[in-house]
Amino acid sequence: HVQLVESGGGSVQAGGSLRLSCAARGYTYDTYCMGWFRQAPAKERKAVAVIDMDGKINYADSVKERFTVSRDDEQATLYLQMNSLKSEDSDMYYCAVTFACGVSWSNPQIFSYWGLGTQVTVS
Repeated sequence: HVQLVESGGGSVQAGGSLRLSCAARGYTYDTYCMGWFRQAPAKERKAVAVIDMDGKINYADSVKERFTVSRDDEQATLYLQMNSLKSEDSDMYYCAVTFACGVSWSNPQIFSYWGLGTQVTVS
């Protein structure tokens, strides 16, 4: 049973920073693609940052130069450092994992497992 648990969300003023964490439990495959998505109410879920099985990192254009995704394989944890936050970054943030992403890294439908999300509010 795969479980992803996000933490680190909260409320912050514009220009501030937050660090999200995603602890993965029970994912036993040797390779994986893991990433962060965000979603506003009644809107589609969008990719924020993804690390593929080969270590390649992709970012949404809207967060480049501001967000940094990283992972700790020993701790099975994914991180998202968010700097220079803007009001438009306010969303529910979700962690997701799948076997491999490739060119489809931004497509939420290819991800097999999801966390319950953590809310980020920027005012």
